[in-house]
Formats: sequence, structure tokens, C-alpha cells
Amino acid sequence: MGITGRDKQKLAGAVDAIRKHGGVAHGVQLEVTHPTEIQEGVSQIAKELGGLDLVVACVGGHEGSPWLMETTSEDWTKTFQLNVVHSVDVARASVPYLRDTGRGSILLISSITGWRPGPASSYAAAKAALIHLAATLAQELGPYRIRVNALSPGSTGDTEGWLEYQREDPAEFAKFLKEELPLHRLVTVEEVSNVACLVLSPRGSGINGANITVDGGQYRPHAIRFPNSV
Repeated sequence: MGITGRDKQKLAGAVDAIRKHGGVAHGVQLEVTHPTEIQEGVSQIAKELGGLDLVVACVGGHEGSPWLMETTSEDWTKTFQLNVVHSVDVARASVPYLRDTGRGSILLISSITGWRPGPASSYAAAKAALIHLAATLAQELGPYRIRVNALSPGSTGDTEGWLEYQREDPAEFAKFLKEELPLHRLVTVEEVSNVACLVLSPRGSGINGANITVDGGQYRPHAIRFPNSV
């Protein structure tokens, strides 16, 4: 397995964790908003691993305020660069190694915010673009026998942001679970990764151009509401 990240310490920790469980891992430190670093990183990983079969583009986030009138064009450009353009760069760099293996598979990590309205608007638009990018690339890369899909997790309870929200405002967190999630709980990282492995693997060989949701039936994508007055 090859992993990339910009935080050297966290990257080393992830590689060590995989190796401790008997896996083979190679880490490359890079910044995903720099296309040349992506190209070099993918090439380095492919060389270390003897090729590529499966690729996941999973970096996300947004720049600036969640509210339109408080954002700038630069915020939107950076948000699309981080979410969408980096995924394009990863896919482009990976195709030479994936094509004609008969098992090439690319997974773009979108979000529930990509298909259900929620703040931030720039993030929502970028994640929606990833869903359509997956559908489009599935058609374009299909002749190379490369499958491309999107995965849209809901709010994931054992990630830093949601753990912090639960600690800081337990009453609002409980209200959110009750009102927005029919299972009255958030999904977990393991539940999301289980589905990612299925979609990427030969068991998911018939899945192509799809957006797979793992959200427990969640309705609104965030506890933050849009303003109802201006």
C-alpha cells in the first residue's frame, strides 16, 4: 500500500500502523495542491510497489467562511483545487499504471454534502463535482478497463471534528442525532472503509460510475443550519 500526506509525523504513524499489522506500506510526503508533487509521488509509489491496482483520492476541506457573502473567489478556487483538481491530478498520474491490468479501480471520496445541501457552499459544490467526475471518468477510462466511482460518507462519528463537537456541546449533538439520523448514531470510519474496500475490490467489479453513500440514512449533512434571515 502507498500512502501520501503532508504531515511527516502522521504519515510515518500511518505507515508504521500498517506494517505492525503485517501489511506492506510505503509513504510519500507531498502537498496535493501541487500537481508535480502528485505526479512524482504516484510514480514513486508505483515503482516501490511494482505497479498500481487501486487508487483512492481522499483529501478534502474548504477555504474561508461557510457563507457565500463572506467568501472570496480565491477561497472558491482553493477549495476546488483541494477537492476536485487534486483528484483529477491523481487519476491522470495513475492511469498509465492502471490501464490494461484488468483490475484498475479509482475511488474519489466525496461527501453527503455533495448531494444534500449543506454548508459550506464551496465545499458542497466541489464534492458534487467529484460525484459527476467519477461518472464521467468511468465512461472515459472504461476502455482501459479502469473503474471509477465516488464514495460519499455521512458525518463520521469517530473523526476529530465530530468527537470535539460531541464533547463541547453534547446537548446539540444529541439533538442532531435524534432529528437527522434514523439510526440515532453516526457512521464510523470502519463502516466507511469497509464499503470503500468492497467498491475497490474484485467483489465490486460490477460497480462503475456510481456514487455510493455510507451515511446511515442521514438527512441533513451538518449540525450547522443555513441562516433563515438576512
